[in-house]
Amino acid sequence: MAPFPEAWPLSPIATYVVAAIVAYVLAYQYSTQKLDAKEPTVLAPSIPFVGHILGMALHGGKYIKNLGTRNKQLPIFTLPVPGSRIYIVTEPSLAAAVQRASKILSFTPIIPEVTERVLGLDKATMDITRKNLDPGPGDERGFLADIQDMVYAWFGPGGYLNEISLDAAQELKNEVHTFAASQEVLHELKEPIDLLGWVRHIVTVSTAKYFYGPHNPISLDPHLEEHFWNFDHGLGKLLINVLPSITAGNAYRGRELLVRALERYLEAGHHKTGSKIVQKRVEIALQHGWTLRATARSELSFLFAGIVNATTSTFWILLQIFADPQLLCTVREEITQILRADDSNGKDAQQYRLSITDLKDRCPMLVAVYRECLRLGSDNYSTRMVKENTLLADRYFLKKGAVVQIAGGVIHADQSIWGDNVEDFNPGRFLEPRQQSGTARQNQIHPAAFRAFGGGKTLCPGRHFAMNEILSLVSLVILMFDIEAPGGGKIKVPRKNDGVLPVHILEPIAPVKVLISRRRDKYAEVCSNVEFDL
Repeated sequence: MAPFPEAWPLSPIATYVVAAIVAYVLAYQYSTQKLDAKEPTVLAPSIPFVGHILGMALHGGKYIKNLGTRNKQLPIFTLPVPGSRIYIVTEPSLAAAVQRASKILSFTPIIPEVTERVLGLDKATMDITRKNLDPGPGDERGFLADIQDMVYAWFGPGGYLNEISLDAAQELKNEVHTFAASQEVLHELKEPIDLLGWVRHIVTVSTAKYFYGPHNPISLDPHLEEHFWNFDHGLGKLLINVLPSITAGNAYRGRELLVRALERYLEAGHHKTGSKIVQKRVEIALQHGWTLRATARSELSFLFAGIVNATTSTFWILLQIFADPQLLCTVREEITQILRADDSNGKDAQQYRLSITDLKDRCPMLVAVYRECLRLGSDNYSTRMVKENTLLADRYFLKKGAVVQIAGGVIHADQSIWGDNVEDFNPGRFLEPRQQSGTARQNQIHPAAFRAFGGGKTLCPGRHFAMNEILSLVSLVILMFDIEAPGGGKIKVPRKNDGVLPVHILEPIAPVKVLISRRRDKYAEVCSNVEFDL
C-alpha cells in the first residue's frame, strides 16, 4: 500500500519537509504561550523546548547576557525550559523587588540541589540538608539555617572579622615575601610568568593556611593546588551531573582527592589548629549528623569560597593598575600616604604599619579600581526559587516552582546605568563627584545595580573580608614590585572569558605573561617590615 494517496500533490520528501516545518511552527508558537496574562514576555527558543537549555550549556553566561542586551526594553522576560520556566530580571529596581520578596522567592531550596551535584554528597547527608531549610521564628532549625546564620554573623563587622582579616593579611604578606626572596636569588633570570597563575598560588596557599592552619592539606601536599583549580574549572560539568567521573574527569578526580585529604585532616583533629570559623563549621555539621567524609566535602566548598573570587579579583585589579602607568602612580601614591612609621617596638630597623581601614577609607582610586574590576568581571546570577504563585512588584506573574535569575552580566553592561563607555574600564565612575573628571554618574546608580556580591538576603557574607584581604594583597604588590610587559610597552588587557558558567569572577580569555621585578625605592624596603592593622 502506498504511504500517500495517488492524488497527493507532493512528493514524499516534500511532504516530510512540510510536515517538519508545520511541526516546528506549532512547537514554536506553543513555546511563546504565556501561563498567565501577566507573565513576563516569553522569548521562544530557536529550537523549541530545549533551545534555551542548549544555549546556556554551549555558550555559558554569554547566552543570557546576549538575550538581555538584545531585549533592553524588557525589565524581565520568560525563558520556557522543559518542565519549568526561568524568569530573567535585568532592571535594578525590579531586582530590588526580588530581593525584598525573600519569603516567596528564596535561594535556600536551590542550595541542596547545587551542592549535591558539585560536592558529590550522599543521600543520607542530603536528607539532613533538606530539613527545615527556611525556618520561621520558633521553628526547628536545620543545618543550612544554622551554618548560614553563623557565617553571616562571624563575617559581619566586628571582632572576628578584624581577627581573620589580620590573619589573612599576615599569611599573604608571608607568601609575597617568599616570592620576593626568590627574586633576590634569581634576579638575573627575568623570565615571563603567568600573572593569574602567580596570584593563584599566593592566594591558594595563603587561604589554606589562615583558614585551615599549618596542617592544611595543601601545605602537606602541594600537588593538591593544581587539583583544586581543576575542580574549579570543571564546576559547570559537575553541575550537569551526567556521568561526572567521565564527562568532568579532571574536576571529579580533583574533588575526590581534595575530599580524601580533608577527611584525613579532620580525622587527625587538625581543624582544631585552624581558624575559629572552620572549627565552628565542623562542630555544626557533626551536631546535625554529618559524617566526617561529608563534612570534608562541605569544607571543600568553604575553601573554594575563600580562594576563587579573591584570586580572580586580585588578578584583574593588578592587571588594570599596572597596564596604566598614570593609574599606577595615583594608586601607589595613595598607599604611600597612609603608611605610618612605628617606633614603639624599640628595634633598630624601623617598622611601618598599614591600616586596612585606611586602604578602604583613604585610598579612593584604589577602591574605585576594586569596584570597577568587580563590575566588569561579574556576570553572575542571583538565583531564587518561586515557592508559590505570586505577582512580582504587583505586576508580573511568577509561577510556583519556576526559577528567577537576576542577570548581573546584563545589568553591569547596561548603558542607561553606567554610561556609553559601559564596556570600558573606567574606575572614575565609582569616585565621588568631587573626585571625578568628566561627567559624573555616581549619584544616578541604583543601589541594586552593582551585583558583584548579589543582594538582599543572599548578599555575600564574606564581602567585607574579601575586600580586606584583596586590598591588603594588592597594596603589598604595588609597593614592592614592578610588573611589566615582556616585550616592553603597555601590558595588554585581554577580554574576559564569558563563554563559561559565571559561578565567580570571570577569568581572562588568554593568559597574561608579565615580568615581575623587585622595586628598589624606600617604600619597597618598607614593606619588608610592614605590619597590617585596622
